Amino acid sequence: MADILIVNGTVVNDDREFKSDVLIQKGIITQIAPSIKPIEGIKVVDATDKLLIPGGIDTHTHFQLPFMGTVSVDDFDIGTQAAVAGGTTFIIDFVIPTKGQSLLEAYDQWRKWADEKVNCDYSLHMAVTWWSEQVSKEMEILVKERGVNSFKVFMAYKNSFMVTDEEMYHIFKRCKELGAIGQVHAENGDLVFEGQKKMLEMGINGPEGHELSRPEDLEAEATNRAITIANRVNTPVYIVHVMSIGAAEVIARHRKDGRRVYGEPIAAGLGVDGTHMWNHDWRHAAAYVMGPPIRPDPRTKEVLMDYLANGDLDCVGTDNCTFCAEQKALGKDDFTKIPNGVNGVEDRMSIVWENGVNKGKLTHSQFVRATSSEAARIFNVYPRKGRIDIGSDGDIVLWDPKASKTISKDTHHHAVDFNIFEGIKVTGIATTTIVAGNIVWNDNKLSTKKGSGTFVPRKPFGPVFNGIAQRDIVRNELLRKVDREPYTGPVIKLN
Repeated sequence: MADILIVNGTVVNDDREFKSDVLIQKGIITQIAPSIKPIEGIKVVDATDKLLIPGGIDTHTHFQLPFMGTVSVDDFDIGTQAAVAGGTTFIIDFVIPTKGQSLLEAYDQWRKWADEKVNCDYSLHMAVTWWSEQVSKEMEILVKERGVNSFKVFMAYKNSFMVTDEEMYHIFKRCKELGAIGQVHAENGDLVFEGQKKMLEMGINGPEGHELSRPEDLEAEATNRAITIANRVNTPVYIVHVMSIGAAEVIARHRKDGRRVYGEPIAAGLGVDGTHMWNHDWRHAAAYVMGPPIRPDPRTKEVLMDYLANGDLDCVGTDNCTFCAEQKALGKDDFTKIPNGVNGVEDRMSIVWENGVNKGKLTHSQFVRATSSEAARIFNVYPRKGRIDIGSDGDIVLWDPKASKTISKDTHHHAVDFNIFEGIKVTGIATTTIVAGNIVWNDNKLSTKKGSGTFVPRKPFGPVFNGIAQRDIVRNELLRKVDREPYTGPVIKLN
């Protein structure tokens, strides 16, 4: 962790922006003032005409994920290099055990993979792909001893990751007891499975069959069901990768009714549309296959951005899970065998700025909320992360709102050989990324150190649980037994 003084910049937090210098010492922000005198020997960075924003937080990555018989090519080294090159300084990856596998065993494996490679700080969500007393006990250990405060269930991927409604109910109950937030991949897995069979029977075996077999009403229905189940438990729920207008509308409606639900759009859904899956070039079409699908409705990215701007959707992730051409080609004759996943961790911030700030939908502070601070609050690392303030980590991005670039696989820092945002010009980019006081990205050059990032444990019962106990009291007051005289009349006799 290094010392650095940033001068002449404009600090932007999610609540205000102001001209200020910022001093980072031993990786922590120690001073914020209009003019700070440099300490002898300290590195000074001039941020004239730049915005100083908290390092971005990607709430949803899958680096080196074993999936569908192969492994995503962005490992924790390459993935976090791409992250910092785009202005993201903290990622939360997913541990995904196989059915029957110990959660603790899977957690230890992910920690080993990540600790040796990460170039910025990180944390871990845990997927729960099966349910038993063992899983319940291991969830408690993960929360109390391993720094995990979020557990994800899949309503899709039948016969592999998918859980039943009953299992989801019990998992949510356990989450509430432990002060952890439940997360949901919301698609109706049974109907997706039947839709896939139907497409293949009709001879539709290309990438377009992926979206046709899992239309957005299956996402909306599952989103509604997940929120309903969580509401019965009275526990917060977080819907990952909200990909459709229908799912966003469901979340907005439930929020209006007071449900404690959070929605996560991703860069892919905000930056492109799913018509690419109908491209005549199979490789091009397959590159866009992910679940839930990127929707072909061209209105979707605009509407999702509107929901993000008005606060009905909360923070932007990526679901970064990259597979090269030969990996995607596992499904060349059957779209159900195409490994699901796209890139996004490097371009997330610029995609949100281009389609949000530059189109007048987001203010600078709303941009910070959507790309950093709200995620820090939900997952309980705020204000250590997600804010430029005294005592916060020295993870700061110098953002140039006027600088432009054209996104391309030829210049990105991913290991994958395709970029779903290919050819899109964005204005608003990270020119310098600082992690714990160290400049890791500057002048289009990386200077990361493999394994230099640290695991950040997250405590339970974060802000998402504020007021939950009082809600329980109010609800229980309505659950009253009626005192009445016993029934003494006749009772039918059954055979």
